[in-house]
Amino acid sequence: MKKIGNAESTTVEWKKSLSVFHEIMETVSAFSNTEGGKIYVGVSDEGHVLGVQIGKGTMEDLVNKIGQHTDPKVFPKITIQKINGKDVIVIDVKESRDHLVLADGLPYKRVGRTSPKMSKDEYEHRIFEKYKDKLQFDEMVCKGASLKDIDSDKVFRFLERAKEEKRLVVPDKATLNDALMRLNLFRGSKLVNTAILLFGKDPQRFFVQAKIRAARFKGVEGHDYIDMKVLEGTIPELREKALAFIAEHSRHAVFFDANQRFDKWEYPVRALEEVLNNALAHRDYWSNSDIHLAIYDDRIEVWNPGKLPESITLAQLKRKHLSVPRNRFLAERLFYIKYIEHWGRGTNRIVEAMRESKLADPIFEELTGGLNVILVGPGKAFEKAIDNEKLNKIDLNDRQKRALDYVKEKGTVSRKQYAQMTGISLRQANDDINDLISKRVFRRIGSGSLIRYELAS
Repeated sequence: MKKIGNAESTTVEWKKSLSVFHEIMETVSAFSNTEGGKIYVGVSDEGHVLGVQIGKGTMEDLVNKIGQHTDPKVFPKITIQKINGKDVIVIDVKESRDHLVLADGLPYKRVGRTSPKMSKDEYEHRIFEKYKDKLQFDEMVCKGASLKDIDSDKVFRFLERAKEEKRLVVPDKATLNDALMRLNLFRGSKLVNTAILLFGKDPQRFFVQAKIRAARFKGVEGHDYIDMKVLEGTIPELREKALAFIAEHSRHAVFFDANQRFDKWEYPVRALEEVLNNALAHRDYWSNSDIHLAIYDDRIEVWNPGKLPESITLAQLKRKHLSVPRNRFLAERLFYIKYIEHWGRGTNRIVEAMRESKLADPIFEELTGGLNVILVGPGKAFEKAIDNEKLNKIDLNDRQKRALDYVKEKGTVSRKQYAQMTGISLRQANDDINDLISKRVFRRIGSGSLIRYELAS
């Protein structure tokens, strides 16, 4: 007896006859809920063609019977094939759009050559995935939350910031309840999730996923880390804590002239703020994943769970595009304190800030079900850029610039060495050095005849 093929598979199932209709239905559900497939009726478990007897109404009755036993109803294409001279019924099942087809009230899935029943949790998860876009996390009632869980100081600081930005005005004598109502954070008498994300005393008690996992890795590979913290708090607190972590683990130069302090960061602060704003505002809060902040020797990466909306491509993030917020209700509240705009300009501002700092354009990539943003740093060019900026900001003469290079190489310089290398008198050398001290370029160390000068920190 000839065989039909080598083996059953994820998309192929053999059934000896229509008498095992219940098993056929399980496979119809499994194929519908996986990637589709074909059921060959009239073939033994070993793949030998047995054939089936086909009467006048067999095909029509089979189609109707499958429809009656599936929910939602499945009407597969059914044909008869001659294989090795015998009639075999082929049931061609297409993959369903939502993978939620039941057979006699139960869901099945295809795993290799078998069709096991789905667990309750998996089936419920699939239902949730189907409808989650209609269930807006940010507008849903926060189960178990009350006014006792709200920090009133955070609310009124938020309102003060919104007033400064001229985006929302609440009467000065408004109560906490009035303020939250003005922000539309109640559904009836219940607080919505956004209220806790913005003003909660302990947001992670309700949303364990609303964290930032921050790490400073050694080198550029990410095998070992120097520091790792899990940041918690409200959205504004998370942003500030993340910026503080970056400041702690990236380079920062401070220099002065006689009247002004100058700060130069390794990465443009505006770009960092926008990356974090976008991650916190647009992440998928249904996901159990944290936001990841990773700092390497040569770059910073920020990953947030949640893919881009279908209407926006990665390439468009660097060009003009409209805003399509995942959490529209939350985004509207963050607009009040200028964390985000409604014009889709956030990613454009990241690009602009990087270019203004003469750094490479940011890299946007979809990674493991989320959006990853990579800011490539200046590397060794940072020190040179600082030196050049110092010289541009601080008015130094050629002698002072020469002495500055000498101290960078040797560590210190004396007044006598300064006079000798520049060919001026000790008195004039003293004037130059005092000027460098006043501009906080040099500082004096030692005493008496051992006085020398080094770079001010």
